[in-house]
Amino acid sequence: MDTSHLLSSVPTSVLGQLFDQVPDIAFFIKDALGRYVVVNQSLLARHGLASSKDALGKRPSDICIGDFGKIPSEQDSFVLRTGIPIVDHLEMQWELVGQPVWCLTTKIPLKDDGGKPVGLVGFSRDIRTAVDPTAVPPSFARALEIFEQELPSEASPAWLAKLAKMPNYRFSRTIKLIFGLTPTQYIAKSRLARASTLLLQTNKTISEIAQLCGYFDHSAFSRAFKKATGARPMDFRRLWKSE
Repeated sequence: MDTSHLLSSVPTSVLGQLFDQVPDIAFFIKDALGRYVVVNQSLLARHGLASSKDALGKRPSDICIGDFGKIPSEQDSFVLRTGIPIVDHLEMQWELVGQPVWCLTTKIPLKDDGGKPVGLVGFSRDIRTAVDPTAVPPSFARALEIFEQELPSEASPAWLAKLAKMPNYRFSRTIKLIFGLTPTQYIAKSRLARASTLLLQTNKTISEIAQLCGYFDHSAFSRAFKKATGARPMDFRRLWKSE
């Protein structure tokens, strides 16, 4: 039974009300220019705003000074320009009380029938309940950001720990607390997530995608992808693009 009409029939205000019940998640929907069209109470509280009227129609850079507003706006531009989602991106946000809060941010593009991004939906999940903010040095987040942007083939748990300026055991423990994954699993997840997006949203060859995602060759990528998904990259592309 086709239920796709159900989501489109749900008023966006209802989504905001739903996420009002989750105080550790800042939820939002933005338009094609990265301006808020739906926000929940957690997002308003994080920025010290009294009403949704103080956020609607504005970008993050309009309501938060410095990098805490600039970086989210740059992320929005990337998602809206490329159509590539950002998933579980570790970043620091600034809370009203003047304390840094570590969050995992996800942003998914909303597309029209032609596949063009026309907005985005996302949330920023506060992880302070699981991890003491002082246990996560800025160098840790920076290391993950560099890895996620470049996905270098030489990346390994030891490589990441060194980049984060942390002992191997501490890096491993921190990444397990935040993502629920070992460093090896985190590396594999990041590579395969990017590969899946490129397979579905670009016409790049399998070899090109393998190289962009940090695999040594086409064969290594195909083996890793099939092990994780049960399908070869080309079959995966063919199946999902035909839907």
